[in-house]
Amino acid sequence: MHIAIDYTAAVWQGAGIGRYTRELVAAIVAKAPDLRYTLFYASGGLSSNSPFVAELQRLCGSYPTVKAVGIPLPPRRLVQLWHRLRLPLPLELFTGRIDLLHQPDFALPPARARSLVTVHDLSYMVHPECAVPGVARYLNSAVPRSIRRAEHILSDSHATRNDMLRLLGVPGEKVSVVYPGVSPRFRPLAPEATADARRRLGLPERLLLFVGTLEPRKNLPGLIEALAMLRDRGRLPEEMPLIIGGKRGWMYQPIFDAISRHRMEPHVRLIDYIDDADLPIVYNLAWAFVYPSIYEGFGLPALEALACGTPVVTADNSSLPEVVGDIALRVPADDVAALAAALEQVIGDEALRARLRAEGPQRAALFTWEQAAEHVLAHYRH
Repeated sequence: MHIAIDYTAAVWQGAGIGRYTRELVAAIVAKAPDLRYTLFYASGGLSSNSPFVAELQRLCGSYPTVKAVGIPLPPRRLVQLWHRLRLPLPLELFTGRIDLLHQPDFALPPARARSLVTVHDLSYMVHPECAVPGVARYLNSAVPRSIRRAEHILSDSHATRNDMLRLLGVPGEKVSVVYPGVSPRFRPLAPEATADARRRLGLPERLLLFVGTLEPRKNLPGLIEALAMLRDRGRLPEEMPLIIGGKRGWMYQPIFDAISRHRMEPHVRLIDYIDDADLPIVYNLAWAFVYPSIYEGFGLPALEALACGTPVVTADNSSLPEVVGDIALRVPADDVAALAAALEQVIGDEALRARLRAEGPQRAALFTWEQAAEHVLAHYRH
């Protein structure tokens, strides 16, 4: 069987769907090296020094059944041709004949083969106020077309599956849940294994951590307001800043406005994107990981934090209860006072933190990329 997988997000995005695609594809290939894979991607403008391209080359070098095919257009232009202009240029012009197409990023390109599509979330429908209008228009057009074309649909959580059934009228039998996994490199580390990175990154002995793209859905203004409440009550230690690790995405100015409005500059530090190699270390260094999102299709950072034994404070909406279970403090995303109370509890209650540190890795062990690969391969064969 010859399977084509859209690898564009994997070579362009460090986090989110990029990491999902890299981890899942590597696990699929390792689990079924007898199948033939073509990993195609938009290569126009891609740096030759990209670590993700190097990772792709290593994958191809390790498995003779894996081939990479670069399409010499930037991702934006390829989207314009395939999904906005809807030019009928079939994928097979680049890959040759294929038996199955898997699109792990919402929108199927034109192809003659049978197809499988992964829909990670419907945030642009559930919370349109958090989406860039042009992107929301594109997804509102492309995703329903992909769902109609696909033989089957994968979702990251039951919450997303329910959204598809409710908002798009998709038949239940056409959608299966395949939970993402967490890499074994996310695990508790001894202090001596983290000391060098702490010094190199200039991180304090105690810190609160958020990891994710800076965009409205992550509810960072609410988090900053909750921390300001603690500061005003004298319950936020001076030496415990909030470290925000993530690139600027879209509509992020309210985050900076909240920092200024609440005079939180001494308590908040933005360090941009955290390198993949450093991420498990930074989770381990955190006193607690805070993830108060308005909506998540899965919430991989919360799972990674659990795997590292880091206490987690998160929201109680969408997929997040599926991910963290009872091994986290969960609060309504729109209740700033409840978020402040949960933060105060996790900062000051050492017995609670010890329990969460012990139980987090056990919870995370329920989610593995090997299991995800097995389920996806079963759908390929079906």
